[in-house]
Amino acid sequence: MADFTTSTHRSKWIFTPHDLKEKYKDANKRAKQALEMYGATRMEVDIDGSFIYAEPQNDVKDNAEKHSRPKALKTEEEQILRAFYEFKIQDVCDAFKFPRKIQATALIYFKRFYLQWSVMEHHPKIIMLTCIYAACKAEENHVSAEELGKGIEQDHQVILNNEMLVLQSLGFDLIVYAPYRALQGFIGDMEEIYGAKMAGQTEIIKNLHESAKLEVDKIMLTEAPLLFPPGQLALAALRRSCEVHKVNDFERYIKSMLSRQHPAHGLSDLHLPLNAIDILINKLETPTSKDVKHIDRKLKSCLDPSSHEKSKKRKHRSKESSNDV
Repeated sequence: MADFTTSTHRSKWIFTPHDLKEKYKDANKRAKQALEMYGATRMEVDIDGSFIYAEPQNDVKDNAEKHSRPKALKTEEEQILRAFYEFKIQDVCDAFKFPRKIQATALIYFKRFYLQWSVMEHHPKIIMLTCIYAACKAEENHVSAEELGKGIEQDHQVILNNEMLVLQSLGFDLIVYAPYRALQGFIGDMEEIYGAKMAGQTEIIKNLHESAKLEVDKIMLTEAPLLFPPGQLALAALRRSCEVHKVNDFERYIKSMLSRQHPAHGLSDLHLPLNAIDILINKLETPTSKDVKHIDRKLKSCLDPSSHEKSKKRKHRSKESSNDV
């Protein structure tokens, strides 16, 4: 049976906060350099499967030299755009009534992809759809690209065109460990230990579990899945759920669990990551379409310089019209 402790998830995809920040910076820096060199950041797949920056057309190139080049996105703007599409992943999965495991897998794929690339190189809307499609395959809940595309009124071909790009960017590490299974284990463990005390309180345990799953949903939208193992994510969600439902046995349960499974670790060792996860959840904000509208315009001009020139012409015509009036 697969084990997280020996998995590539643990060895390759859990980072320190500093390393995670540097990866985002590196991707952003590379895309900015491409914008300066080529006048565009759009990537294309070569015949041999390698990735190259698409050369802009000569007229676009000349315009880019004569006029100001499109402005690159800041690291913070990229973060807002990624967050917006992570919420969209949950919306799409809810619309298709996919299990939470698929939703979590798609989110982790999406997060991992943008450790390798900038959103200026590959548009997050397309990558979002491809990650959902790949997650359905990995979790053996196959949905055709046609069905997925039709359900959200998108061309399914863009999903298929980007599938290999996503898989290669993930290093083909497709098995991921979501917190929901660990959460189920902790709930079952609590029931077993405090069975006598909780007898007749099935509804309380059920509510505790359901609200904890909602807390995991929030956690999956933060950077926590790239910083902490799934067991700690599940415990953080369970602690928050216990606080909401005023279940006072959480601390006692943690002490009992540590004494049985990790006697070398103290309570303070566990509270440190749980508190860090709490901070990330409390900082979580939902970007709106209004928030990303300006950023998306900048992104389009980075991917396609001709859109930048067209936008400038539209503005110019608008000014002329206003002068005529």
